[in-house]
Amino acid sequence: MKALVKDIDGIGLTLREVEKPTIQANEVLIKIKSTAICGTDLHIWNWDAWASSTIKIPMTVGHEFMGEIEEIGENVENLSVGMRVSAEGHIAGSNSRNAKAGKLHLDPDTVNLGVDREGAFAEYLMMPASNVVALPESVSNEVGSILDPFGNAVHATLSFDLVGEDVLITGAGPIGIMSAAIAEHVGARNVLISDINDERLKLAQKVCNAETFNPTKENLKEKMKSMGLKEGFDIGLEMSGSEAALDQMVDAMIMGGKVALLGIPPEKINFDLSKVIFKALTLKAIYGREVFETWYKGLALLDSGLDIKNIITHTFHYTEFEEAFNLLNSGKAGKVVLNWH
Repeated sequence: MKALVKDIDGIGLTLREVEKPTIQANEVLIKIKSTAICGTDLHIWNWDAWASSTIKIPMTVGHEFMGEIEEIGENVENLSVGMRVSAEGHIAGSNSRNAKAGKLHLDPDTVNLGVDREGAFAEYLMMPASNVVALPESVSNEVGSILDPFGNAVHATLSFDLVGEDVLITGAGPIGIMSAAIAEHVGARNVLISDINDERLKLAQKVCNAETFNPTKENLKEKMKSMGLKEGFDIGLEMSGSEAALDQMVDAMIMGGKVALLGIPPEKINFDLSKVIFKALTLKAIYGREVFETWYKGLALLDSGLDIKNIITHTFHYTEFEEAFNLLNSGKAGKVVLNWH
């Protein structure tokens, strides 16, 4: 089968023939239909310090996908051949305290699809049946392929009660934009999304009705005043990993406000913890999805009318992968999908 493989100690991926996977009793074989490129995949493509110290080459990469079940193992129940599916890419163990307590997203023995084991940028993928999630017909193939990052947005955004609250989101990447759409959908009063990239802010306006803000061109306090905020934002969602953005968010929060942290800084940052303490803020770090509650909530949000399809700005055939990755590196795209059919 064809697969996109990291097999060089340098920039890029290689489209090559690899062996089609075989399944065991508790696994399923999925024929891939659509995949989406994640920031992690871009790190692997660019072969930065994290990627070169983490990925064991050769490795088929990719973890955002949807497809159809082609074969099921003999012990698999509740799944059948022909089902449209996606899957949780964090494959938890069963021995840790958290795993035994059902907190699979906190299992330290988790294996990551497309990073620690062969990934989804291929014609076929083998997955544990317990990680597979059936998709309703209302979810398109393209949207089905971005449920992994959508799940990150769901996990972060629904960490706190948003009904009637004022929400600040720093970082208008795809996850930040989807978080803004979720916050609006579930009843937030005001939602402001900030970024230093005007193209990303324009994309945000195509996905949701949130207010947008560029901190290099506008004053946040004046923006808050124009929105009718007197004491600060109730909820903060930090999606950028930027030291400056986090510092600005802390300053803009109400006393006793709550902040979810999903953005990963590229290196260590200076952070004034005393501001957090004196404002009595609650900080919650977000990693991945809350397995499997986030999948349930996310599909329920889509079923209730949440529309995220406009976050997908480009689609390519998988053979055009070089153009797709170069476009993402240019910073001129939202989610980019590779079709495998």
